[in-house]
Amino acid sequence: MPQRILWVFYMAIQLKNVSKIYRMGDVEVNALNQLNISVKKGSFTAIIGPSGSGKSTAMNIIGSLDTPTEGNVLISGTNIKDFNQNQLAAFRGKKIGFVFQHFNLIPSLTALENVMIPMLFQGVPLNERMKRAEELLTNIGLGDRMNHLPKELSGGQMQRVAIARALANNPEIILADEPTGNLDSKTGQEILALLKNLNKKGKTIVVITHDEDIKKYCNVVHYIKDGKLEKTWTKR
Repeated sequence: MPQRILWVFYMAIQLKNVSKIYRMGDVEVNALNQLNISVKKGSFTAIIGPSGSGKSTAMNIIGSLDTPTEGNVLISGTNIKDFNQNQLAAFRGKKIGFVFQHFNLIPSLTALENVMIPMLFQGVPLNERMKRAEELLTNIGLGDRMNHLPKELSGGQMQRVAIARALANNPEIILADEPTGNLDSKTGQEILALLKNLNKKGKTIVVITHDEDIKKYCNVVHYIKDGKLEKTWTKR
């Protein structure tokens, strides 16, 4: 098998010379500037940068929530640069699970119902949605809380529900945006340990953060600044 094809096979994510320019009237903001990042399948990778570094824009592009102005974005070998919004939505629904700093749970729905939602959009039958949601919540230690509303859960429990929701459609990639940002240090460590366990089971984990402490969980850390890759750290 040619080396180039092997490289694509092992890569979950590739950003190739990706630039993103936001235009506000006559002003142009270069959020990303020729950014190159590769994430191997099955790795635990962090993208670290200060506020304004472009890491949130990079997350949106990796997660197919936005498209680049220039460059190519390959997810599991598929170039999504020219996908329309419907194609992007269908693609990310199958390939990527999201975990957010603010949990983004629907307040009026139980933990079980929140986890079932992504499967609804993929056309999964009700009985199957319920069974899988129950299994996911039980596996992360919330089997006794699945009928509780978000307001009846602690911050750590809400983040666990969010992780279960991210796993609902069995995506290849879990993309976590500051997943410990609203948690105390002990609970944050528990959430990172849970993500690490998912990584050991084969999920590709990508965490977007400003927190250097995450480094001990990672195989690779990409540091970005001013929309560019500043350096890459690899665990030895």
